[in-house]
Amino acid sequence: MTEQRLLTHHWEGTPDVEAAGGVVLREADGVQQVLVVHRVRYGDWSLPKGKLDPGETHGPAAVREVAEETGVDADVEQELRQAIYPVPAGTKRVRWFLMAPAAGDPEQRPADREVDVARWVGVEDAVQLLTYPTDAELLADAVALRAQGGAS
Repeated sequence: MTEQRLLTHHWEGTPDVEAAGGVVLREADGVQQVLVVHRVRYGDWSLPKGKLDPGETHGPAAVREVAEETGVDADVEQELRQAIYPVPAGTKRVRWFLMAPAAGDPEQRPADREVDVARWVGVEDAVQLLTYPTDAELLADAVALRAQGGAS
């Protein structure tokens, strides 16, 4: 399955679907890792994200979606960018956030009908594992931002 995405840092349009997601990074045993999910419906490896609930804003939605899909509570550090792409309902906008884990373990999260696997993966391995090249580009941006000290 391929997915076309138009990545942008700023967009003035009105999306039909609003979503938010997180690039959750941590350091473990000297290796930088990212939290990834395997989605049952699409059979793909992705970064955690999901649609906003009515009245919800993007930052809190990213925190909620990361927790729901991975079992990890994470804190928003800063917004990274937006991804805008076509979906059957029209245009979807995902606002992505750089996040840090606060608590939780993806291995303790039971599989469900949306996400059957959530796990920490070394960043280099994740680049090969992620299904969509735009997710790998987003991950690279997050890692570069961390390296520059843009977020702790």
